[in-house]
Amino acid sequence: MKRRLTALLLVLALLCLPLTACQKQQNLYSATWFDLFDTVAIVQGYADSQDSWNAQAQTVYSDLQRYNELFDIYHHYDGVTNLYDVNAQAAAAPVQVSDELYAFLRWCKDTAYPAANGATNIAAGAVLRLWHDARESDSPAPPDVDAITAALAHIDIENLVLDDAAQTVYFADPEMTLDVGAVGKGYAVEQTARAAQARGLASALLNIGGNVRAIGTKPGGQPWTAGVENPWGDDPAYIQAVELADGDSLVISGDYQRYFEYDGVRYAHLIDLTTGCPARYVSSVAVLSHADTGGLADALSTGLFCLPEETGQTLAAQNHYAVLWMHPDGTTSRSADWPQ
Repeated sequence: MKRRLTALLLVLALLCLPLTACQKQQNLYSATWFDLFDTVAIVQGYADSQDSWNAQAQTVYSDLQRYNELFDIYHHYDGVTNLYDVNAQAAAAPVQVSDELYAFLRWCKDTAYPAANGATNIAAGAVLRLWHDARESDSPAPPDVDAITAALAHIDIENLVLDDAAQTVYFADPEMTLDVGAVGKGYAVEQTARAAQARGLASALLNIGGNVRAIGTKPGGQPWTAGVENPWGDDPAYIQAVELADGDSLVISGDYQRYFEYDGVRYAHLIDLTTGCPARYVSSVAVLSHADTGGLADALSTGLFCLPEETGQTLAAQNHYAVLWMHPDGTTSRSADWPQ
């Protein structure tokens, strides 16, 4: 009986050896790109070989590049009907678009817009273009007040007519244009991360121009972490580290990123759509969204930056948004769900 038991244990031990041998070492790799969404894109993650990582990274890049082309409002791409084409044609007649672009526009109107209490509005292109052109000119200066007032008359998102059956986009207001700068990167990162996970990428961190999204955990179960950038200076570079569970996103919007100065006043790129001028409520807003919110962090960080904090606190309490507000005087305040 002892001999049989010993033999059985030996067989079981031998059967376990191949399983142990097949567990390859996971190493950390990274990839950086400079031609996506007019920003720096960094992806890091764990894989069992350089070849395996390269294959995953290349597919991540391809997915992001596709969304970059779809959401581009400044350029046309052969073989693609993108937002540039929609802006050029949708006032004259309904424009049929791809499944991906239609789903995005429907999400912007039905999900992102109400989530940010209307402060994130892709139909506000007329106003946002005024400030974009002012910022990018050789001699930056605020747009004319009358021009701002006129543009504000053409940002009603109800004039964005989406036909689910025909999958078309139409502008009921011919002066309306779309601008998805407040939501496009976050949505693209979320969709790209989901596709990467479905392909088997189990541990990675995507950082696309400050839109950070976690896939899985690090080997051993440790969470990924991301830093909340200091909006008041470089010392320290970050004011808090935040742990990201699988599917979590962290996005920060601030007045220190894209701006110009005129007569000693800073004009940031984040526009309060109640006034048509840059929002001045806070220096920065950070939003931590969880997997079940579907990539809303980008839309919320912009929207809450452009709302009074009291309104933002109410939204955060009602919807369990995790938010950190950073004020010009160097103080901070947080929603109940923001990590301590």
